[in-house]
Amino acid sequence: MTGATHGTPAVAEHVGTLDAPRSPYVRKKTTRGNYELYSWVFMRASGVVLVVLVFGHLFVNLMVGEGVKAIDFAFVGGKWSSPFWQIWDLLMLWLAMIHGTNGLRTIINDYAERDVTRGVLKGLLYLAFTIVVVLGTLVIFTFEPCPVGADPELLASFCTA
Repeated sequence: MTGATHGTPAVAEHVGTLDAPRSPYVRKKTTRGNYELYSWVFMRASGVVLVVLVFGHLFVNLMVGEGVKAIDFAFVGGKWSSPFWQIWDLLMLWLAMIHGTNGLRTIINDYAERDVTRGVLKGLLYLAFTIVVVLGTLVIFTFEPCPVGADPELLASFCTA
């Protein structure tokens, strides 16, 4: 190995040893892709979008109308009868789950020392992610705001009892 700019031989010739303090920096080629870079960028972008989604959700649910005391089955039924709010809540669910799963994946990679432990923890994490995303998506899109046989006082105003 020779120095990149001065043509002088570097002190370290074997893996695991250090180059001389004044030797020029030579970037080593890695075989890994840019997954971690894209993951880092995603975390920043999804964090910003999540702030907008969550504060929009809180504003509509807590500030508009009668506030928190109005949140009941009819309120949710009224919201989820609109495709706009279904997509809003779906985006919030998916982004929050992907954002959180990616963060926990990073923590597992940083702190789980054994490969087996890391694999088991990440497997459980991905299983929990899949269950929550699938069930949450099903709930959002199969929610029936006007169930048959329900108490008319609990239903949204647009339901015919």
